[in-house]
Amino acid sequence: MNIKQFNDKALAHYSYAIVSEGKMAVVDPARNPMPYYQYAEENNAKIVAVLETHPHADFVSSHYQIHQETGASIYVSKLLGADYPHQSFDDGDHFIMGNIKFSAINSPGHSPDSITILAEAEDEKALFTGDTLFIGNVGRPDLREKAGNMHAKREELAKQMYYTIKDKFTHLPNETLVYPAHGAGSLCGKNMSDASSSTLGNERVSNWAFKEQTEEEFVNEILSDQPMIPYYFGFDVDTNKKGADNFSKSIGEVPLLLNVEEVEEGVMIIDIRAQQEFKENYLLGSINIQGIRSPQKLETWLGAIVQPKEAFYLVVPTVEMAETTLSRVASIGYEKQLKAVITLSSALASIEKINLEEFKNNIDNYTIVDIRNVVEVVKKKPFKNSINIPLHELRERANEVPTDKPIVVHCAAGYRSAVGSSILKRELKNMTVLDLSDAIKYFM
Repeated sequence: MNIKQFNDKALAHYSYAIVSEGKMAVVDPARNPMPYYQYAEENNAKIVAVLETHPHADFVSSHYQIHQETGASIYVSKLLGADYPHQSFDDGDHFIMGNIKFSAINSPGHSPDSITILAEAEDEKALFTGDTLFIGNVGRPDLREKAGNMHAKREELAKQMYYTIKDKFTHLPNETLVYPAHGAGSLCGKNMSDASSSTLGNERVSNWAFKEQTEEEFVNEILSDQPMIPYYFGFDVDTNKKGADNFSKSIGEVPLLLNVEEVEEGVMIIDIRAQQEFKENYLLGSINIQGIRSPQKLETWLGAIVQPKEAFYLVVPTVEMAETTLSRVASIGYEKQLKAVITLSSALASIEKINLEEFKNNIDNYTIVDIRNVVEVVKKKPFKNSINIPLHELRERANEVPTDKPIVVHCAAGYRSAVGSSILKRELKNMTVLDLSDAIKYFM
């Protein structure tokens, strides 16, 4: 089988193209369909099928646009309740493309409407497991209590995942290839491997979910210590159920404004520049979510801090970065909330830097806000009197921070503290808010 894996590093998202005899199928495509079109052109292939393993929570898919522009059929579970034209694809369903047979395996657990896709050609077998089976783990079961066509409590889905892993793949040999929709860094699960693929045999040996255990033991493990759920997850599930707007048209409607000195009062401002550049020249009220490099989690933190349908401006360091950054915003469906992408004038406000020696010698003179996740704080707390408010809750809980002393914000390495300190600077007006940044290494 000719299988091509695409990797959106910022979201740790894997999508796939499978080519056979001049035809191509796409699995779990990202928002921008152009890479799949280019690959089809390179292989002189026609896209005839788009397969969605479930309505994704962490990114917006281009399945509907691909259908509109190529005529490809969309295959999804009937349980999804899709609002776009589609073919139901559930247990017992299959179709042939070239010399490949695609079959559906209902695999609830991450979501009630999840399917795993089995592709077979001669002696080769490959599983496209979506968010059901990851390399080294399985998908989290706590994202569908309030979103999508079907709602299910996390305990119920955790139990369904137990039986999916226990029963659904027993007929397949160890050499079956496993291609998941996500890898390490995704919020759709925990403790995933850096590996982008595996075999069913390897997972049966090394993945905790396949070991002999009771349902209760499995449920307790899968529900413990799952990462945060950003605001945008439910929004993206609903967007993917409906089918997203055309990618190019949607980002093309966002204005670009240059050398800006002020914006509409009361509207959120997200500044993606490096923290040093931000601190030296920024618009009052801005929040610094660094996103100038693809590994930086702009999409994740944007969707964790800005709510769906909440208007915002986006500050970029250069005009050249405007299009790339817009694509990243659109990958989670937030482009319609953008008032404009802007570059800044060079004579705006600056932020006071922390005097590290003064802080070290007089720690009790500061209110210290630890914005790491609770699990991180339990493992190690560098300041005994610090207040823990996880970053994704900080906007809503800023009023819990005492204002009788200057405030110092820290995380584990400096990226999140740039976001957190700018949030508190915005929410607690006229307060001194300092970012410990990477100097936290001296205290950990």
